[in-house]
Amino acid sequence: MARRVKTKIGDIFSITLDSGKKKYFQYIANDLTQLNSDVIRVFRKEYPKDKIPDFSELLAGDVDFHAHTMINIGVKQHYYKQEGSSVIYAATQDILFRDTNDYGNKVGEEPIKFSENWFVWKINDKSFTKVAKLEGENRKAEIGIVIPPFAVVERIKTGKYNFVYPDFD
Repeated sequence: MARRVKTKIGDIFSITLDSGKKKYFQYIANDLTQLNSDVIRVFRKEYPKDKIPDFSELLAGDVDFHAHTMINIGVKQHYYKQEGSSVIYAATQDILFRDTNDYGNKVGEEPIKFSENWFVWKINDKSFTKVAKLEGENRKAEIGIVIPPFAVVERIKTGKYNFVYPDFD
């Protein structure tokens, strides 16, 4: 029988890079407006694989991106390794996500490459705000769909997701 994975907000996880180094993320919230998914904050700095960093140093580091994902599945599939837990230092109420209904396509149709039909929201914000074209601060919003663990790992390793999704420019 598979081992039950227990996670809680504040938990810190690592991902091993192809170079053998590690990068880390922290589980920072659940977003009830996005399938009650786990929201993570991924840190930019790489660390040696045989050393767990000081968490206060890690959490004070630069943030690479935020994402919605399924941590338990990522742990079960051996994409994420649970390393410890700490308080959440940075505010979560200002993290902005974006989405559009302009993704996917029918057989034989070209996918929409650029959308002007966006909406944005913050964690647990029940009122998604239609903004049409992304301008100003909204251009910094992260893709807000629930990202599978393997795609989160791909973004950590390469800087971009491995799926087709419209851009805004």
